[in-house]
Amino acid sequence: MGEIINLQHGGGGEETNKLLANVIFRHLGNPVLNVKHDGAFLNLDGTLAFSTDSYVVSPIFFKGGNIGELAVNGTVNDLSMCGAEPKYLSLSFIIEEGFPMEDFEKVVLSIKSAAERANVLIVTGDTKVVERGKGDKIYINTSGIGVVNPRADIKIQNIKEGDAILINAPIASHGMAIMSEREGLEFESDILSDTRNLNLSVKNLIEKFGNHIHFLRDATRGGLASVLNEIALETRLGIHLFEEKIAVEKQVRSACEILGLDPVYVANEGVFTCIVDSDRADEVLAQLRLENPDASQIGFITSEHPSKIIMESAFGGKHVVHALIGEQLPRIC
Repeated sequence: MGEIINLQHGGGGEETNKLLANVIFRHLGNPVLNVKHDGAFLNLDGTLAFSTDSYVVSPIFFKGGNIGELAVNGTVNDLSMCGAEPKYLSLSFIIEEGFPMEDFEKVVLSIKSAAERANVLIVTGDTKVVERGKGDKIYINTSGIGVVNPRADIKIQNIKEGDAILINAPIASHGMAIMSEREGLEFESDILSDTRNLNLSVKNLIEKFGNHIHFLRDATRGGLASVLNEIALETRLGIHLFEEKIAVEKQVRSACEILGLDPVYVANEGVFTCIVDSDRADEVLAQLRLENPDASQIGFITSEHPSKIIMESAFGGKHVVHALIGEQLPRIC
């Protein structure tokens, strides 16, 4: 039997030092982290964005990713939605006693890869170990700091009537990757999570279009519908959507149908909503399609039906897209 995490690994003594040296610092070490102080010394100029999130996904390994890269990408993307360039992350683990050391190292290696792809440094962190039965394998918290692009002006108050609503990729892949694994569903090809960093995509948009980009939000828990309902309620404006413009991969749609789920409520980890001046929408869409040809303009902001979302089908029928009530997919991120 391979080595496992035990309570001594979280006790602050010799076993803790071995865990840090043999796994954390060996894989994640950098000049800032290697100072090994209680905090990190950072040099940043400009307006800062700060975000934090915790990750409790089950299963922790899924098709297309795992909890480690999810934790990095999630916080990187939250900063990106603020118009910031992510720079530094903290990383904290809560590990259940008995968790295999081999799996822990896999998680750490995925964190390393995700951080390198996003060009961010892990600069401080913490590790706690809890007794068997008092956790569920591993939980991760990441906090991040980024410098806001001076060309960015991303806030919900900028949204106005006539603005175009765009998304960068097909929806619902992450949630269905998790759920198909939980339910043991098999398809002709695997459904893969869309977890990825979005910071370069957003940086390119802001550099090219500046304050024509009014609002950005990644459509994670609660999916696209939850993001848009939040916008409609906060702005007291209406939203008109075109159902046929919202891309969903074939296998993902099939999984949603089997499980009785509407794709617009399913979680994503690589999809963001972009609300932009209508006269620049075609240019912004062309930029998004350089990365994903399925990026699309899915609707517009209207003064009609305030605070409501109306979805129009390909046949002209219309229905209200209500806010999600309760937790549709628990432990999804």
